[in-house]
Amino acid sequence: MVEMIENRTFDEIEIGESASISRALRHDDIETWAAVTGNLNLIDLDPGPADSSIFALGGGHTMWGASLFGTLAGSHLPGLGSISTAASMRVHRPIPVGEVVTATVTVKEKRAASGEILLDCRLTNAKGEALMTGTCEVLAPRSKIRLPRPDMPKVQLRREDRYLELLRMCDGLPPSSCAVVHPCSEDALRGAIDAAERKLITPILVGPEKKIRTLAAQAGIDLGSCSLVPADHSHHAAEIAVGLVRTGEAQMLMKGSLHTDELLSEVLRKEAGLRTERRLSHCFLIAVPTYARPIIVTDAAINIMPTLEEKRDIVQNAIELAHAVGIAEPKVAILSAVETVTVKIPSTIEAAALCKMAERGQITGGILDGPLAFDNAIDEEAARTKGIVSPVAGKADILVVPDLEAGNILAKQLTFMANAEAAGIVVGVRAPIVLTSRADSARTRLASCAVAVLFAEAQRKGAALLKKAGE
Repeated sequence: MVEMIENRTFDEIEIGESASISRALRHDDIETWAAVTGNLNLIDLDPGPADSSIFALGGGHTMWGASLFGTLAGSHLPGLGSISTAASMRVHRPIPVGEVVTATVTVKEKRAASGEILLDCRLTNAKGEALMTGTCEVLAPRSKIRLPRPDMPKVQLRREDRYLELLRMCDGLPPSSCAVVHPCSEDALRGAIDAAERKLITPILVGPEKKIRTLAAQAGIDLGSCSLVPADHSHHAAEIAVGLVRTGEAQMLMKGSLHTDELLSEVLRKEAGLRTERRLSHCFLIAVPTYARPIIVTDAAINIMPTLEEKRDIVQNAIELAHAVGIAEPKVAILSAVETVTVKIPSTIEAAALCKMAERGQITGGILDGPLAFDNAIDEEAARTKGIVSPVAGKADILVVPDLEAGNILAKQLTFMANAEAAGIVVGVRAPIVLTSRADSARTRLASCAVAVLFAEAQRKGAALLKKAGE
């Protein structure tokens, strides 16, 4: 049944008539109010210990409270067709953030000549104490209006600073020496220089020297004190860069303007000395503006149809990456199309096997569950609806996809339809590899470098512990 809304005309309104609404001002509402109005004088957004307001304990924006009176006048009394012409308000107490408050308007006077009504306005807290009082003059409609209540759009905040914590985690760490392989496009070269300016890396530019210097001059990029190691072409650059990592001159690699396969084929050569006993894999650290936290998606770039044993390595690599970015015990969701095990969908069987492998100590450092459908992995309400009781469902930090196709589609859907940013690195080798794309924003490039720096630091600490244990 369609819900209808209708107004109260001037002739219908009676003195003493009233209307009320109850609302809670949430922290997200405060940020939304700032985004809509541009008013940044919001106490709750002040990160410092000092309170700059007249209220010792802080409080929500007072004009939000006044807007509730406008809502009552425009939607309830008189409602549709009304126009607020004047208002006078006095603030008595701060508006409590997160607590329900009640706004009430009462008809105090009717002015036949002008068609206006005078509303007495009062905003109270849960104790009935007055937060705001005042009056509002409203031009009431003369004609009756009755319309279906519209479906209002859902407002979600776009958060553009999801990677800031990663960058902060790198503060105080020495810049990691990074071999930048064939940075012969403006995007690749600028990404390396931006990371150097942020003191994330000390770049070693490996490629045709004349081409790189010409590109820098044309793009207005200052190479500063960057080291530049000449190479004849992209494959030669990959060979030299891998050698720099092997000898310890570089702690990480960054892909420039060459194909990923060209770089990885050199990394995987036995003679290169970068391979470990594990399968290498790719991890996206994806930040969706409307989702509460970044989430790791693996593998969406390297392993096309991984076997069960390869998936074990993919999961372990992702767990170690999660540790490096500060997640002590990551929750790992093994994704499939459904949350039940069935022979009709092989990925559900592999998911169950991976969970059993974790129980037997073949995968360590995280909490696994699967199979889980995507919605059950990231949304607690969806998991509850399905009756799933799990420490991972709805709270996943890592999403392990069935194969590259699924992962690639998922990552690109989030990127292009949900405006997500995806910082990506390759792990499972002796040095992290930053894989950047021409479509990456400057923030994503920095985030990819930050993830690699944190992972390289974790590798150094792990190697130091092993050395100490062996002494």
